[in-house]
Amino acid sequence: MTKICVFGAGAIGGYIGARLAMKGEAEVSLVARGAHLAAMQANGLTLRQAGETQLVRPRVTDDPRTLGPQDFIILAIKAHGVQGIIGDLMPLIGSDTAILFAQNGLPWWYFHGIGGPLEGTRLESVDPGGEIWNRLGPERAIGSVVWQAAELEAPGVVAHHYGDRMPIGEPTGEKSARASLLSGLLTAAGIKSPVRPNLRNEIWLKLWGNLSFNPVSVLTGGTLVDLATDPGTRRVIRVMMEEARAVAMALGVSFAVDAEERMEMAAKVGAHRTSMLQDVEAGRPTELEALLGVVIELAGIVKIGTPSLQLVYDLCKFRCRRA
Repeated sequence: MTKICVFGAGAIGGYIGARLAMKGEAEVSLVARGAHLAAMQANGLTLRQAGETQLVRPRVTDDPRTLGPQDFIILAIKAHGVQGIIGDLMPLIGSDTAILFAQNGLPWWYFHGIGGPLEGTRLESVDPGGEIWNRLGPERAIGSVVWQAAELEAPGVVAHHYGDRMPIGEPTGEKSARASLLSGLLTAAGIKSPVRPNLRNEIWLKLWGNLSFNPVSVLTGGTLVDLATDPGTRRVIRVMMEEARAVAMALGVSFAVDAEERMEMAAKVGAHRTSMLQDVEAGRPTELEALLGVVIELAGIVKIGTPSLQLVYDLCKFRCRRA
């Protein structure tokens, strides 16, 4: 049976782990910590979804050394936390272990398998010193785009709010055996995970909203619907999105929707406070580099000016540092 470890079994990781455990087609283990870990060890993991409550009891630990090498690791911690847990991942990694990165933002492996003159380019904003690239290796990476929203209601209790799509893809674009296997397991568990030949387009589609709405929410305190409907914030977000689109298109990315449609996608989510705003208010590190800093770094690579992105980044970085 395929062995899958969900490392970082909080809201999204807990949701993925619970769905896989319920289906029972893989041997699922979860790595968590603190009160959430203790609650799952004592009472199992409760998933609330679509008006139903389900309880699963996968293997749960805070010590990856007890689990041994896995076929797949689903890494569901925020991008800025990866360098700090590389050592903890090592006991889970065998010769053929693949790592699915279930994270927001532009990934550290972006220029692996892309071909052309930028092949192998390292991104300092999301992988300082190339530590992830050097120690984990981009050949292990499988990308994903997480469109679900979930929250940790209480220790041991995950509530899924919306979304059932999590497309995945190899950095090379190939439909590999390992990607097809993982896609089948996730889809059978109720998480729509087709293998995309060009996942980078969908990464940018989600990033397009996150790089603009999230930092502006930190500066204003507004919800998604607030920011999308206020004329002033909507104007700022549109300019940010157009600057970012120029960078993406210079890298060969195409967008399935225009800026107005992407803003409407955000507005339909409603009175949602972005995760970045919640992190700032809680005094936690944020995803600013993975969502916006990295786009400014890319703009330097392709030699495109992004004055609005830089302005919002500088203000947001100050706000995050003060928090």
